[in-house]
Amino acid sequence: MFKKISLFVLVFALMLGCLPVMTAYAANNATAKLPGNSNPLMDHKFGADPYALVYNGRFYIYMSSDAFVYNSNGTVKDNDFSALTKINVISSADMVNWTDHGSIPVAGLNNANNGSGIAKWASLSWAPAVAKKTINGQDKFFLYFANGASGIGVLTSNTPIGPWTDPLGKALVTGSTPGVAGVTWLFDPAVLVDDDGSGYLYVGGGIPNTSDPASIANPKTARVLRLGADMTSIVGSAVTIDAPYLFEDSGIHKYNGKYYYSYCINFSGTHPAAYPAGEIGYMVSDSPMGPFTYKGHFLKNPYTFFGVGGNNHHAVFNFNNQWYVVYHAQTVSKAILGDGKGYRSPHINRLYYNSDGTIQEVQGNMAGIAQLANLNPYVRVEAETIGWNAGITTEASQASGGPFNNLNVTNIHNGDWIAVGNADFGSGGANRFRANVASTVGGKIEIRLDSPTGTLAGTLNVNPTGGAQNWNLLETAINNITGVHRVFLVFTGTGTSNLFNLDYWLFASDPTGTTGTRVEAESMTVGGTYAGTISSPFNGVALYANNDYASYNQYFAYSTHNISVRGASNNSGTARVDMLIGGTTAGSFYFTGTTPTVQTLYNVTHATGGQEVKLIVTTDNGTWDVFVDYVEYS
Repeated sequence: MFKKISLFVLVFALMLGCLPVMTAYAANNATAKLPGNSNPLMDHKFGADPYALVYNGRFYIYMSSDAFVYNSNGTVKDNDFSALTKINVISSADMVNWTDHGSIPVAGLNNANNGSGIAKWASLSWAPAVAKKTINGQDKFFLYFANGASGIGVLTSNTPIGPWTDPLGKALVTGSTPGVAGVTWLFDPAVLVDDDGSGYLYVGGGIPNTSDPASIANPKTARVLRLGADMTSIVGSAVTIDAPYLFEDSGIHKYNGKYYYSYCINFSGTHPAAYPAGEIGYMVSDSPMGPFTYKGHFLKNPYTFFGVGGNNHHAVFNFNNQWYVVYHAQTVSKAILGDGKGYRSPHINRLYYNSDGTIQEVQGNMAGIAQLANLNPYVRVEAETIGWNAGITTEASQASGGPFNNLNVTNIHNGDWIAVGNADFGSGGANRFRANVASTVGGKIEIRLDSPTGTLAGTLNVNPTGGAQNWNLLETAINNITGVHRVFLVFTGTGTSNLFNLDYWLFASDPTGTTGTRVEAESMTVGGTYAGTISSPFNGVALYANNDYASYNQYFAYSTHNISVRGASNNSGTARVDMLIGGTTAGSFYFTGTTPTVQTLYNVTHATGGQEVKLIVTTDNGTWDVFVDYVEYS
């Protein structure tokens, strides 16, 4: 998204293209989120008006889809909000590594979102708010959004990331909704599902008359509405929230039995010190419908922290009994352009309460929140799960097996990289790396620890796969990695084209005794009545009776292999052992005599991924015993 930004940047990019090909030790620089910092949450795309949902140990952030808009000469113009037709979604369990779930194509009027828009009546989707409610035993998710400043719509889903549907086919709240008359800007929803399951929607903003001091001081343009049990209907009439010096950005949360309504204070006229312009103020009530009493302010305008201002938009949430506020600031745009120009990015900082229930001033910064939990590198990690990055973007993927609306990392060039924070490899460590890639060009993935120029653990060669969405799972041996590390995948290659796309990656720890694709039998697990290890005629195992076995777990990137076993019998007769892969018989091996031989099964088809490989005696006649040296596959 940042390829076409200004004439200066384009010229600079052309100059870089004339330089010699970089080595990995000339790795590109991060844009705004520097390794070690947690803010902004992402810098490979924008996201404004953030709203948080906590669900099943993860927190999801939903945002307006800020994206550069351009003048006719190709330079970036100030944000005119015309690109806000989608909702961007990211999630994390640790505050550092964020999975990009792509965009929800909300607006559908006049062929918005290329005809894929969900709400066919809406032309825009601003400032989302999301809630979860269990209805008839099923978790249901509700996404409220603003159609510009003219009304509020709602989408529903059975998961936090979709797919989403429009249950009404029209706006939920409009200017004709009872009690809404007088609202200048009917936008910026916030939603609360109370402890008893009742739902409440908070909307509104704007100043009816900016030349009237009384209108500036008490705009009376915020509303709270009671939602029906289905969360997609309105009960009764909206109630006015008399929020002093209100501008926009309704927020709602509950703390110690009290209801906290928060909002952005306006910029107009002269304010008393208690209502500082452009900051987040808050009010408290004993009821979700009010009346609310003003208590103070807790989040300064982003300019105070980052030297770039604009509007202020936030949401307060609790995760694991700690309170946080997510808000936006123009830090990424400033890093790219030197000027925010109204393009916003999400940030999170801690929020603290005083003993009397008042809120302390939040300290915004780029450090953000220290990583809350280590990442597991031994399970599939979506490539679009990113702690830090340089140069890349994400796109919709056709690769199988990922989450709904799966993405892949793309726009990969020499020196670009992605990284995750605090991956825990344990004491045993990892000695193999796997990645699902697609490419028309090819290149390399260097696995580096702790920085983009840190210790090189190994390199995965990526050859062309026949297409940008033709996916192959590749694997390479690496130097054993133990302990906790930041992991950097540094991309290298030649030319100016996208080197390859990356869908997901993971690490593995092969059994002791594995050398390349060979597994020594003595390293396997043996079982049965008589099975055991031997030292002659080789170091291996002996299977003496029916159901004696030797087994191990093997990861298969491909579904077809030639599989060889070296073995022998205990005398001149022929002994048989069957091989099972994932519980399915792959074939049988026959060994005659005490001289070891290698038997091979060709083109064995089996399941991919982690599988149990088992050699088992099933036809022993009490005479011929099987000795096994190793298993090897290719």
